[in-house]
Amino acid sequence: MTAEAPVARTRTATVAGPRRRRKLAADLAALSVVGILLVGAIGATSAVLYRQLYSPTAFVLDYLHLLADGRATDALLVPGVSASSKTLAAADLPEDASGALLRSSTLTPLSDVEPVSEKTAADGTTTVTVTYRVGGHAGATSFQVERDAQDDGILPRWRFAKSPLAVIELAVKGSMQFEVNGFSVDKRQVSPDGNEADPLDPIPMLAFSPGLYSIKVDTAATTSPGVAVLSDTPLAEIPVSFQAEPTDKFIGVVQKQVDGFLAQCATQKVLQPTGCPFGYYVRNRIVEPPNWKIEENPVVTLEPDGAGWAITRTQAVAKIEVQIRSIFDGSVYNVTELVPFFLTGKITILPDGTASIAVSAAD
Repeated sequence: MTAEAPVARTRTATVAGPRRRRKLAADLAALSVVGILLVGAIGATSAVLYRQLYSPTAFVLDYLHLLADGRATDALLVPGVSASSKTLAAADLPEDASGALLRSSTLTPLSDVEPVSEKTAADGTTTVTVTYRVGGHAGATSFQVERDAQDDGILPRWRFAKSPLAVIELAVKGSMQFEVNGFSVDKRQVSPDGNEADPLDPIPMLAFSPGLYSIKVDTAATTSPGVAVLSDTPLAEIPVSFQAEPTDKFIGVVQKQVDGFLAQCATQKVLQPTGCPFGYYVRNRIVEPPNWKIEENPVVTLEPDGAGWAITRTQAVAKIEVQIRSIFDGSVYNVTELVPFFLTGKITILPDGTASIAVSAAD
């Protein structure tokens, strides 16, 4: 029994060696699989993080989220958003376009932003297309993105290769004041010509893309229905032109002024009141100065006239009472006669907002 013990131990050692090697190999294989899975997971995670945080699409979405949150100032700080006069001129846009609309108060709610595609050209420029809803209207815009010159190579940095701003060429006729998404604008404040701005010249104004801008006139003198303008193309020119209409209140003021003017004319005791649209002609002599009365006032209506307004040709009736002496036989007779006449007028809106009304006779 004593002699067989070493043999038994030798067999045990001989069998255990291969088992340990097989176990070690299995462990190493398992670790290899885990390592491969871990590398794959890290790679997949990195790809997801890239798409969500560091890709051109993520860059564009960050810009759109700033607009959706009403952070206009922060959106302007995104690389490539602000457009210099040189950039505007290169795009054949007015280089002196006003930035008055680039503010939070003129932004329209932006929602349902969804990326559609991301395509990179041979020159490295990437076109990112997204869809969205702005102010309840569906839209789609393609943005051009490129690597930022300050990219340090560790994490990609992007900038807009083409500014997402656009220019609205706004021509509002009949009013120097208007509203854009509720924000009041005076042409003289945003025009490059200042107080010398021509009321009929369009005003170039920078706008965010995407953006929906509702433009209307709502003053005491003039009004207009809202005009909706969708800015959805970077560095595009968007022409907008409409005519404001006089308010009933403004027409009432003009009517009162015209009636007062004619009443003043009727106080002149002459056959041809000075500066007035009516008169009376006789071949004989008058005994006493005549008396005038406005028998029927005109009904005033207004029509556009360049930068101002014109009183549409309208009829009124005056009445004259006068004693006339005949130059043939010296007889005296009384004349009471209705004198129909036509008038027109020109209304100029002065810089302080008041109106200058000039009434004249019309054929």
